[in-house]
Amino acid sequence: MRTIFAVFMIIFFLTGCQQAPEEKATNTNTIIGTWKLLTGTLIEKGDTTVTDYTTDRSFIKIINDSHFAFLQHDLRKDSMNFSAGGGRYEFDGSNYTEHLEYCSAKEWEGHDFKFTITFRGDTLIQSGVEKIESQGIDRINIEKYIREKGK
Repeated sequence: MRTIFAVFMIIFFLTGCQQAPEEKATNTNTIIGTWKLLTGTLIEKGDTTVTDYTTDRSFIKIINDSHFAFLQHDLRKDSMNFSAGGGRYEFDGSNYTEHLEYCSAKEWEGHDFKFTITFRGDTLIQSGVEKIESQGIDRINIEKYIREKGK
């Protein structure tokens, strides 16, 4: 009788530790959604620049199952500053590569950018190197996003 009870408890424990199928699907798609950029840090040639995207500018990144897009605009009424871009991406849970196909800054089009993604609750941190030799761009980019809630 004890043996049957022990086997039952082991099976119960093992099945209780597995994720439900719908949880697995959600975990593999944690990057999908709309993300609002909070801060961006650029490190280039020993200089560090931190930009706050919560005051006079707004930047969002929208990611679906195959593409990403970003939109940035200046919140000041008299400004015409706007940028946008997007393309396909690859993501394996931590390694994220953007294949920039469209961009308002044409010299950025056709380049791939590799980042590492980490999640902390509803916060996404993206870090990696942006390098475009023809433009003399070689810098570390660290961006901190928060997931936008449906309104």
